[in-house]
Amino acid sequence: MDQPTMEDVAARAGVSRALVSLVMRGSPKVSEHRRAAVLRAADELGYSPHAMARSLASRTSHFLGVMVSDLHNAFWAEIVDGLDACARDQGFELVINTGGRRAGRERQALASLLSFRPAGIALLGPVVPATAIAVAGAQAPLVLVSRSCRLSTVDTVNDDGQIGSGLAVDHLVSLGHTDIVHIDGGGGSQAAPRRTGYLAAMRRHGLNPRVIRSEYTDTAGAKAIREILDDHIPTAIVAANDFNAIGAISALEEAGLRVPADVSVVGYDNTNLAALRHVSLTTVDQPRTEMGRLAAEALLQRVRGEREHPVRHLLRPSLIVRSTTAPPR
Repeated sequence: MDQPTMEDVAARAGVSRALVSLVMRGSPKVSEHRRAAVLRAADELGYSPHAMARSLASRTSHFLGVMVSDLHNAFWAEIVDGLDACARDQGFELVINTGGRRAGRERQALASLLSFRPAGIALLGPVVPATAIAVAGAQAPLVLVSRSCRLSTVDTVNDDGQIGSGLAVDHLVSLGHTDIVHIDGGGGSQAAPRRTGYLAAMRRHGLNPRVIRSEYTDTAGAKAIREILDDHIPTAIVAANDFNAIGAISALEEAGLRVPADVSVVGYDNTNLAALRHVSLTTVDQPRTEMGRLAAEALLQRVRGEREHPVRHLLRPSLIVRSTTAPPR
């Protein structure tokens, strides 16, 4: 038997397909009488979104929305693993979308998640303006991962980026490096604390800092290296994240430089890519699965009404030393 369609629901309820669509999106423009008729028809026919329809009808939900800033970065996948495991243990499921690291698209993605009336929403590395976060936080419990926030309605889960970058600089200095460049994350999530940590560590060691503006991508890391090669080649690089570091390493090798014999490179995040044998990247580790679990717990505490004050989880990172760092020549 064919699966029932939105047209079937409309015919059963005696309304238009457009009205059924509005109901399924949770639009407030539909009267309660018509909403009830559509949801009843969808339930009778076994229309596929019926689980969501039930939650819309009852004003309760067992869905948690998750907006991932960048689906290309494995770091977020591991955080989602932690979120999903904790949510499922508590009888909740995830609805996931992405904003593609663009503020405009993130606004749309956040609005789309809110239209499902989820129990709560986790934003992973969002770049959407704080005003949009404040509006969303007034509509549903909200937690930010890898972004800071002062709103009392919003919880946060972060690692201490200043400590993380400091660990990277300290490691390189212990190897004998004094010419250390930071390829930063530009306007990306948590780029500022990492940049601040690098600058503080360099000054603490009496060294001259140098920051190259970049982004959290491999192509941006490669572009930063080309800028460096046009000026002065350092003996070591602290990259914005693992993707940025891998792009930097690729560009260095294309230029005929060896890592770590000529230039040492440290990444950030300790994604599964960093541990691959042919990459073997020295990097700063964030406890990704734990961060996801803490984010889910923060949401569910709000959902259950267990607290109203915000939680600010700030986890301490650690350094994982592999094969991309060595003493300078």
